[in-house]
Amino acid sequence: MDMKEAIRNRRSIGKIKQDPVDKSLIEEILEAGIWAPNHCYTEPWRFWVMTGEGRGLLGRGYAEVAAAEADPTLSEEELSKLKSAQEKKAFRAPVIIAVAVTPSVKPVVPEIEEYAAAHAAVQNMLLTAHALGLGTIWRTGAPTYHPKMREAFSLVGKEELVGFIYIGYPDMEPPKAARVPFAQKTVWVSE
Repeated sequence: MDMKEAIRNRRSIGKIKQDPVDKSLIEEILEAGIWAPNHCYTEPWRFWVMTGEGRGLLGRGYAEVAAAEADPTLSEEELSKLKSAQEKKAFRAPVIIAVAVTPSVKPVVPEIEEYAAAHAAVQNMLLTAHALGLGTIWRTGAPTYHPKMREAFSLVGKEELVGFIYIGYPDMEPPKAARVPFAQKTVWVSE
């Protein structure tokens, strides 16, 4: 697939089939991630590939976040239902890759640049999956950054999750998209 075509046509695919994804395709996606630009070659990313029952790792994280944030007046049964509903979020795709940033201790690399590198890795992974005929959606939101989710993934120090890439074969047409022309967001400076 042409690079420009991949960039213009990749869309978030929220509905995917539960068909298994071959490990070699997942490895291609991971390989693309590690080639993201990063300052001083810090390679500040970590990946967790969750398939099958391994997706329960993320499910437990979602459930623990929900329990921590739940109304304390919920009954035990209501809390159990809430946790169960949250756990199911981790089983909406046959493959989920969690991506975390591990900021370098090198003082020359600002922490924000480590996040930029991890986000670039995610973009490489999304584009590669699209080129391979797979559908993806990059999921984030408040639970991603909650201390209970950090605990579920055993993050330490300044490590943070930057999101979850849900991967599978599309079970929907890609949504239409439009962008504001770059000219409306660009300032040309020549002197």
